[in-house]
Amino acid sequence: MTQLQKQIINLNNVTIRFTGDSGDGMQLVGTLFSDTSALFGNDVSTFPDYPSEIRAPQGTVAGVSGFQVHIGHNKIHTPGDYCDVLVAMNPAALKANLKWAKRGATIIVDADTFDDKHLQKAGYVTNPLTDNSLQPYNLICAPISSQTHACLSDTQLDNKSIMRCKNMFALGITYSLFNRPFEHTFTYFEEKFAKYPALIEANKKVLREGYIFAENTHAMPSASIEPAKIEKGKYRNMNGNTAVAWGLMAAAEKSQLPLFLGSYPITPATDILQELAKHKNLGVKTFQAEDEIAGICTAIGAAYAGNLAVTTTSGPGLALKTEAIGLACMMEIPIVIVNVQRGGPSTGLPTKTEQADLMQAIYGRNGEAPCIVIAATTPSDCFYYAYIAAKLTLEHMTPVILLTDGFLANGSQPWKVITMNELPPITPRLQTQKLSEHTPFMRNDDTLARNWVIPGTPELMHRIGSLEKDFVTGQASHVPENHHKMVTLRKEKVEKVVRVIPPLHTEGEEYGDLLVVGWGGTYGHLLSAVQELLLEGKHIALAQFNYIYPLPANTKEVFKRYKKILVCELNLGQFANYLRIECQEFSYLQYNKVQGLPFTVEEIKRECLKHL
Repeated sequence: MTQLQKQIINLNNVTIRFTGDSGDGMQLVGTLFSDTSALFGNDVSTFPDYPSEIRAPQGTVAGVSGFQVHIGHNKIHTPGDYCDVLVAMNPAALKANLKWAKRGATIIVDADTFDDKHLQKAGYVTNPLTDNSLQPYNLICAPISSQTHACLSDTQLDNKSIMRCKNMFALGITYSLFNRPFEHTFTYFEEKFAKYPALIEANKKVLREGYIFAENTHAMPSASIEPAKIEKGKYRNMNGNTAVAWGLMAAAEKSQLPLFLGSYPITPATDILQELAKHKNLGVKTFQAEDEIAGICTAIGAAYAGNLAVTTTSGPGLALKTEAIGLACMMEIPIVIVNVQRGGPSTGLPTKTEQADLMQAIYGRNGEAPCIVIAATTPSDCFYYAYIAAKLTLEHMTPVILLTDGFLANGSQPWKVITMNELPPITPRLQTQKLSEHTPFMRNDDTLARNWVIPGTPELMHRIGSLEKDFVTGQASHVPENHHKMVTLRKEKVEKVVRVIPPLHTEGEEYGDLLVVGWGGTYGHLLSAVQELLLEGKHIALAQFNYIYPLPANTKEVFKRYKKILVCELNLGQFANYLRIECQEFSYLQYNKVQGLPFTVEEIKRECLKHL
């Protein structure tokens, strides 16, 4: 076949959005493209977008699945606001995602699906491929379904199996557009379908066919994106849920304690359970509970027995675990609660991202039951903050809630593989022998953390349970003054953690007109907006909080350096209200979004400019 002379465009970065029915394999296509680009050396940030109505009828807007990936040869902080290339496998995918395409973007559609039946399902009155509504874009009508079928017509595969390969035709097109190699994808086929050689060859064949189609379509210019200039080292593409699991395993190894996870599988936290279940060879124990309460109660039992105990959940599950978290607080045992936040309330938007649970994490228990609360900011640093959550709970003998969210959990970016020597030490409060003047609730004078005595340790018998404890003996106590003392002590114990957490730092102007404040997974979008405004000469900075309760010791000092403070959150102002309680001397502006979607850089910039 004669190849046409193609135009090659050099780009700093590009954003591609793959969309189709939830059964079209868009998550796989996006992941393979991301992994290939990461191996090529590009910096990568991804955002899988699952439909909240997973059983929606095929071909309808409600059932559309998407995967957006942003690649570049410079540092990438977000998966991109709007895409340069939109791949739409049917009319519903086009209708649901056209709003995310830049003006002039290349739109690649499976033209075979734009028939009356699919158009009607998607809610189109006229065919967008012929009514000139897509004139502002570079439209590529690719016969993806028919060419996939023709490509595999001489195989023994049935029609259903053939059509499952059409996502590889779309992937082949994008590999041609951005000069991606096949090797990693071929290796994936060989491992995934090792028992089905016909599927290996079919997927390879269709991938090549898509590539050839694009190479011979003059309307598809090739783009060159050079490898990123990043710190040397060994990297792998890492999503947030996997990073959390690995961080917990690293903490177990560092503390020399067995790791136990007791969890109910809940979207979007399920993958942490699934990942840890793969590592029995490393001594990891996982228990899939029948409900959320059983999950955390097994973890409490495991902590009591001397394990690094963890439970994972999302917002509705955190609500159900509330009583048990209070129990862990008053028992003063170490347990990590990982809350992968999603849109709420109740069942809400299980596949959508939101910062919905901050108030619940800080205050959501009956009585005075303070917990340490921390938040990860990127998919890759979920590893570090999972590790730190384990370190804090084991050294301070109090529950720690680690907040991530759907954006971090499912998104991915390159993660530099580190050695165990690079991680800080973890020193559990374990007591293995009787001391002179021993009492079961002996405490460290600096941290107020009690000693951790494992049941069955000789001469260290003690009573534990849900009734209030005597300050000295640990026996059940109904003395009013003792209750006050214990409640105060548990609060002070958490507050003393401020001594070991790092100070709050800012990115941007040290003094300025506006301080943008965020927490958790909004970091990439806020940072990108602030960096762009700095280039425009604005006196602005970003303060992103990882440590929520307690706040860093220098928080007020940082706030004093700026004329205005703008708190940006994916909720209606939970962190802003918390700051109004903890740092009352400052006024707080708010920018809030509750759409089940992350911020865009442009909307943050627009809001900042209102206050500059």
